[in-house]
Amino acid sequence: MTAQKIIHDQLFLRQKSNLAGKNDLQVAINLRDTLLANRGKAAGLAANMIGQTKQIIAFYAGPLPFVMLNPRIIQKKQMYLASEGCLSLEGERNVQRYEEITVTYQNMELETVTQTFSDFIAETIQHEIDHCNGILI
Repeated sequence: MTAQKIIHDQLFLRQKSNLAGKNDLQVAINLRDTLLANRGKAAGLAANMIGQTKQIIAFYAGPLPFVMLNPRIIQKKQMYLASEGCLSLEGERNVQRYEEITVTYQNMELETVTQTFSDFIAETIQHEIDHCNGILI
């Protein structure tokens, strides 16, 4: 396991991440391992939270970690207001989220996948994609 230190520097976290490619698969593995090391503290992580400005996120789909490269939300349904915390920040903040989202992303084999998510998993994905875009709650 190659868990990494969590970044708290807001100037760094506000940078937009670059597209990920095959040379970034180790970053994705490190991100997954860091998520596993923070089980119980984090529902998801973005690569910039471990110091890598790449569009890679990891989150739990049930008990298993799930990794997406270059995720992009292509459809949103049913807006609501959520209260979220972040491993990189203190406290909780209110934020607008969508109950159901459809995401296009690349998996660890770099295959393009389109999938629909709902409820807490959808909220977590939206939070982590915001990180990729330099948006903090």
